[in-house]
Amino acid sequence: MKNKNTISVIINVRNEAENLSHCLKSVKGFADEVIVVDMHSTDNSYQVATSFGAKVFPYRWMKVVEPARNFAISKASSRWILILDPDERVGRSLKKELKRITLRSDIDYVKIPRMNYIFGKWMRHANCWPDYLIRFFKKGSITWKKEIHSQPVTKGNGITLLDSDKLAIKHTNYTTVTQFIQRAIRYSSVKAEELQHQEYKLKTSDLILKPVQEFNSRFFAGEGYKDGMHGLVFSLLQSLCEALIYIRLWEKQGKLDKPIAKESFVSASQETAYEYDHWFTKYYLNVYSPFFLKKVVVRIRHFFFRLTKEF
Repeated sequence: MKNKNTISVIINVRNEAENLSHCLKSVKGFADEVIVVDMHSTDNSYQVATSFGAKVFPYRWMKVVEPARNFAISKASSRWILILDPDERVGRSLKKELKRITLRSDIDYVKIPRMNYIFGKWMRHANCWPDYLIRFFKKGSITWKKEIHSQPVTKGNGITLLDSDKLAIKHTNYTTVTQFIQRAIRYSSVKAEELQHQEYKLKTSDLILKPVQEFNSRFFAGEGYKDGMHGLVFSLLQSLCEALIYIRLWEKQGKLDKPIAKESFVSASQETAYEYDHWFTKYYLNVYSPFFLKKVVVRIRHFFFRLTKEF
């Protein structure tokens, strides 16, 4: 290892040649080494990678990217590693900051904010920003678990960058609703398999409460409404994805044909209605009602709703 401050950029790819090209352009002149792990692409991803001088390694296609990331890390020769997805890119300020960090001996890994562009808009709410991820680290300080979207296992000391757009990874996430649905189908299948492996017992309430809780966490608690129609559509689609996980688990468990317990269904429905009313009340009071009398009426309605929740 000639220079302890060298940087390897690692990208795992499958059929994302156009995105890969933009990603590689953003690290040109920054990385001492670029490693692309190609999971049996059928487009020209390999040609794009080699045209930028990247080292390309084949890896079997899997439903999750985490094992391929660990494989890619093993191929890196630099002291520092930056992990990127093909639909991500880094700007000038972030690259300068990461270069400065390599000069420090007290840091082993870095949490970097990520700007998620969904349907063409930077989503500042709905739990999409700052979306911190550990993506820059010394080799040997990070390994990924096998579970999809799992957090890496860390060793040593870490820091968190400021939640500034200048220090963020730019992520062109979902560009179309069709793309979201396609990924949701794959993601829900993987998550359902994980739950089945954990011998999770499916409950009636999972099919009712989980999607509503996901919507509420994005649109209300995460203030997705501040992103306008984009926030509403994204929150609804995320709740659909959550529903798909448990519907697919039901399918994997043999599509059990059993009656719905009335008490279970009613209880879950009441809890759903109460939770929605709770968040809607906060939303209404904070955003749409400057009038004292209206606020009083809404609070009274919510009080009686809570009082009669168990009936």
